[in-house]
Amino acid sequence: MTDDTPNSVGVDISKAHLDAYMVPAGKAARFSNDAAGLKALIAWVERPVRTVTYEPTGRWHRAFEEALFQAELPLARVNPLQARRFAQAIGQRAKTDAVDARMLAQMGAALDLRRTEASSPARRALEELQVARDALVKDRTAALNRQKHLQHRLLRRQNTNRLSQIDRQLTAIDTEIEKCCSEDAVLTRRTEILTSIPGVSRVTAAGLLTQMPELGSLDAKAVASLAGLAPVTRQSGTWQGRSFIQGGRARARRLLYMPALAAICHNPKLRAKYRQLVGQGKPGKVAVVAVMRKLLVLANALLGQDRCWQQDRPGRASAAAPSASKPFVEA
Repeated sequence: MTDDTPNSVGVDISKAHLDAYMVPAGKAARFSNDAAGLKALIAWVERPVRTVTYEPTGRWHRAFEEALFQAELPLARVNPLQARRFAQAIGQRAKTDAVDARMLAQMGAALDLRRTEASSPARRALEELQVARDALVKDRTAALNRQKHLQHRLLRRQNTNRLSQIDRQLTAIDTEIEKCCSEDAVLTRRTEILTSIPGVSRVTAAGLLTQMPELGSLDAKAVASLAGLAPVTRQSGTWQGRSFIQGGRARARRLLYMPALAAICHNPKLRAKYRQLVGQGKPGKVAVVAVMRKLLVLANALLGQDRCWQQDRPGRASAAAPSASKPFVEA
């Protein structure tokens, strides 16, 4: 190893500890997951650094991200499923915190991982609000399902009160999301662009900005793959299987479902695309997924060009995706 060979660091994050491994230096260490431990970890990392690779762990990785961003270390947040598949590919069957840290370091050294960008305070607040909103929506769905079968008057009354409480809390969160977006110039502009697309509401826009902050910086294929909306080809020899979507960010896909249905009703081009696919014998859901993909590609293109959507007119080209292609690994 030469002196200027960059190290790749893998960090396994838990509530109490940060297990770290550094390659090719071959060093391992454990730190407490608190301010003192983060400071010690930053001092322990030997520069130059290729990347610090980690898996998201709910709220336990947020302080880690903020501290390492301030230390100007390059971070790469990877999907746990992809990390596990990489471990299987290199023959790593054991799974402990120390083993995972070493595997993440090897993954960062072997792959060209997409760098995680630092979040602004407004975007971090938006992410937290969106997580809370998603939880309330799930609670409301569960309460509505219970309401259909409850017989006891007390339970029905309590469930009705719970539904009213959820509605009030959702209204309060939506108001706060609106305020959060309006107080940040970047979020305000990006929200304006997304909501200019027919069928995309402010709630959907806020969700996309939270779930896919990379929008506007990727090419069309990369953004579709990142959301799990790119069809995966299945072919071996003379056998040709049906293509299907898999992986990616499930929350982003759920956010695009209702806008796609609205687009099929109100956007002539997307309605024509939907009818074309159905006319070719494609199942309805497959056609809806195709519309979802087109909506996402359109949103990515408009954000990349920093312009709002406009109805196509004769002689004017529609929005095109940015041409720059960037390697990525889904985070």
